[in-house]
Amino acid sequence: MARLLSNAAFKGIAGLSAARSRTKVLGSFYHDGLKYSTTVPSDPDTHEDFRPTNKVQGSPVSLKDVVEQDVKENPVMIYMKGVPDFPQCGFSSLAVRVLKHYNVPLSARNILEDPQLKTAVKAFSHWPTFPQIFINGEFIGGSDIILNLHQSGELKEKLKDIAASPKSE
Repeated sequence: MARLLSNAAFKGIAGLSAARSRTKVLGSFYHDGLKYSTTVPSDPDTHEDFRPTNKVQGSPVSLKDVVEQDVKENPVMIYMKGVPDFPQCGFSSLAVRVLKHYNVPLSARNILEDPQLKTAVKAFSHWPTFPQIFINGEFIGGSDIILNLHQSGELKEKLKDIAASPKSE
């Protein structure tokens, strides 16, 4: 009897997940019995500390102002795909590795988290690709330019007032 109930329950669960795998819900979908969501849950049981937030949205500060402030207040600012400890593309990874060689304080924003930020940075720098690196308020370029500056010794000169000394290789 227990085996019969167990088999019936398993067939019911298996049938349910198969039916759900083809069901699409607004902002969510089911695949192999797991729910994937692209929307913010409105679950009242989720504590507000764990809900995603957009601190710029609803504030009087525009993204253009955020970018200007980032570039002005941070000696080395990088807009990249991912974060310095976990870059999400090879170019961003290369730029971070080169900059970390100089022990500079590195400030970064992940452009993958906010498409509007990505657009604002492009408009600010008039440059279409990422990463985008700013040193002492000046737009430098991307990973290829940073690498060339490093190889020629010019990057060391640009960062001399920011960093104590480069790491030994």
